[in-house]
Amino acid sequence: MSSKVTALQIDSNVTLSEKTQAYFDLCQEKLGLVPNVLQAYAFDDAKLRAFTDMYNDLMLADCGLSKLEREMIAVAVSSVNRCFYCLTAHGAAVRELSGDPVLGELMVMNYRVADLTVRQRAMLDFAVKLTEKPAEILESDRQGLRDAGFSDRDIWDIASVAAFFNMTNRVAAASDMRPNDEYHSMAR
Repeated sequence: MSSKVTALQIDSNVTLSEKTQAYFDLCQEKLGLVPNVLQAYAFDDAKLRAFTDMYNDLMLADCGLSKLEREMIAVAVSSVNRCFYCLTAHGAAVRELSGDPVLGELMVMNYRVADLTVRQRAMLDFAVKLTEKPAEILESDRQGLRDAGFSDRDIWDIASVAAFFNMTNRVAAASDMRPNDEYHSMAR
C-alpha cells in the first residue's frame, strides 16, 4: 500500500471504529488494497459513510448505465480536472472492465480519440460539457442523449456521476490525495 495517502493529514492519530476497520478489512480482502480515498475519509465515520454510500449508489447500483460507462464518465471528468488520483484509479477500472489497456490510456489522455460507440461519445460529451460549462447545458444536449438511446433516468445518472467526480476531484486536489501504487500496474 502506498505510504502517502494525502499531503493533508486530517488527524494522523485516527483510531478506526470497528465498523470502519471491518470495511477496510473487506476492501483488503476483495480488492487487495484499501483505496487511499477511503483512508483519507477515515477521520470521520459519518463522512466516510456518506462518501461510500454515494459512490456505491452511483457506481455499483443497477441502472441503465454499465459499470464501464460509469467508469468512463469518471475518467473523462477527471481528465478535464486533471485529477491524478481519479485518473489513475478509474483509468485502471476502465482498463480492467474493457479488457483494453489502450482504451484506458486513451480515456485518460483524450477520450475523443478513442474508438467509442455513438452512445459512449454522446454520454462523455455531455459529462465534459457539464464539467466545463454547466450553465450552457440546454435541452438540445439532453435530446442528443435521448437520440443516442439514453432515457431521462439515464441522463440523471450521467449527470450524477459527472457531478460526483467533479466534487471528488476537487477534494483530491485540495488535499493532495495520491492513488495507491497498485493502481498503476492494474490491467496492463
